Amino acid sequence: MRCSLLLIAVAALPLAACGQEPAAPAAEPAATPPPAAETPAPVQDGALTAEGYGPLRIGMTRAEVEQALGPDADPDSVGGPDPESCDIFRPERAPENMMVMVEQGVLTSIWLDPGSEVNTDRGFGPGDGAAAVKAAYGDAAQASPHKYSPAPAEYVTVWARGGGADYVQDANARGISYHIGTDGNVEHVAAGGPSIQYVEGCA
Repeated sequence: MRCSLLLIAVAALPLAACGQEPAAPAAEPAATPPPAAETPAPVQDGALTAEGYGPLRIGMTRAEVEQALGPDADPDSVGGPDPESCDIFRPERAPENMMVMVEQGVLTSIWLDPGSEVNTDRGFGPGDGAAAVKAAYGDAAQASPHKYSPAPAEYVTVWARGGGADYVQDANARGISYHIGTDGNVEHVAAGGPSIQYVEGCA
């Protein structure tokens, strides 16, 4: 009898073992997702920047400017004392009161005159207060006395690249200059290379 019971117990062991649920396999660590690619900040549509406006880019040839926005809207006017050297004009399809400066056949700056509805990428244009411009740019804003008018008339210049405290001559420098009138408001805006420092048209 003992043998029979022993045989039954031994025979039941494999059955019990077979009845056990197998241990679950160790979970694999979750794959780490690749880092998201950095997306450059979008340029505000229709804004004037240190690099240009719309299809215009500082450094374009005059032919490229005319291809982008058309020829001089008023070819009979004189844009400078020596147009072959320096010319200022409004392309036919450019916004009203926007002028381009072309020196030696190359676009060097874009200007906003009073009445322009175009703003810079910081939201400023003719008619805005100098105090707001300075507050927006902080320490990057360089103020200098106006050449012809008393304070609060002045020039507030911000260099996006290149530039410096002294007169800038590096053709690769890019910035925006706000020309402030005697009422403390922006009269003109110039964006582009060193020619944004000009105070008399082509000089």
